[in-house]
Amino acid sequence: MNLIAAVDNNWGIGKNNSLLIQIPEDMQFFRATTVGNVVVMGRHTLESFPNGRPLPKRTNIVLSGKPDYEVKGATVAHSVSELKKLLADYDTDDVFIIGGESVYRQFEPYCKVAYITKIDYAYDADAHFPNLDEKENWVLHDESEEQTYFDIAYTFTSYYNEDVKEL
Repeated sequence: MNLIAAVDNNWGIGKNNSLLIQIPEDMQFFRATTVGNVVVMGRHTLESFPNGRPLPKRTNIVLSGKPDYEVKGATVAHSVSELKKLLADYDTDDVFIIGGESVYRQFEPYCKVAYITKIDYAYDADAHFPNLDEKENWVLHDESEEQTYFDIAYTFTSYYNEDVKEL
């Protein structure tokens, strides 16, 4: 499985159920990387999308503890164990964990690759991604040249997990 996120200098990913910033090139990278694949998210992440709708051209799986929660155009798992059973039907290379914070934290040990857009700014965030730079099993594999969006610098990076847990 894979993780994909944009993080600030403190590994912040959002505030009030919204992204910290929307960088067009990052959004294009996200789209190009996830289209045709499986995206796994929590209910709040789904609800943060335009009209609370699943992402087009992807298999959307939503993790929600609400027993009666249903979403048109998405499969809902009501527990981590149910989600793990659903994911057994897919090639793990085609599965992308896309948020939010608790879903990232629960599935980070089972992911092999993390695609992280690092934004060189510290925002006031209330949701954070696990800091991969502080985890011994995650190794920075690749980093792009610095790019800018107005006055915000960012890089595209990828990390590899050298100790992937079995799902």
